[in-house]
Amino acid sequence: MSLYLQLFLSFFKIGAFTFGGGWAMISIIEKEIVDRKGWIEREEFLDLLAVAQSLPGILAVNISVAVGDKLRGLRGATAAALGTILPSFLIILLIAIFLTPDLIKSNPHIAAIFKGIRPAVVALIIAPVISSARAARIGWCTVWIPIVVALLIWSRLPVVSNPILYIILGGVGGWWWLTRHTATHHNEAKDKEVKP
Repeated sequence: MSLYLQLFLSFFKIGAFTFGGGWAMISIIEKEIVDRKGWIEREEFLDLLAVAQSLPGILAVNISVAVGDKLRGLRGATAAALGTILPSFLIILLIAIFLTPDLIKSNPHIAAIFKGIRPAVVALIIAPVISSARAARIGWCTVWIPIVVALLIWSRLPVVSNPILYIILGGVGGWWWLTRHTATHHNEAKDKEVKP
């Protein structure tokens, strides 16, 4: 089986059985792509996830395109994106045809199914947050950063509740840390060369 077909089928399966949108899909994508298939390393997956979150558009499609592109370029990105989009499109089409809002409200069995799905969606969203925090090496010294940012975004205060601000600050902070870290290593290497 070609890698293009494997990409399509893997992301089709993920798209077909994931409720709750992009964040709910991340832990399933990670298990499939990193753990089961071993297509990319966990660190690389987290880097792709950071890029996918920073781009406009649907997170699940962005991450599938990033993974597909990493593995097989434009064709891989297309196969992965189609696999992600197609199940949602077909399910929404069927719901639009057969499952009206009135039917959901009036039928207690269908309403109960949707109520049962809600807690599972919350768990699916929390799981990738925890695994991302572990892989990003967030410890007791740095755990305050995501907590403070989450609280500021949740606060709905003007300016400070805008997530774009923290994407920019994170990028600038990462660049600053890298340049400082590189300069420190460069100076240490010079000191070793000078010493007899």
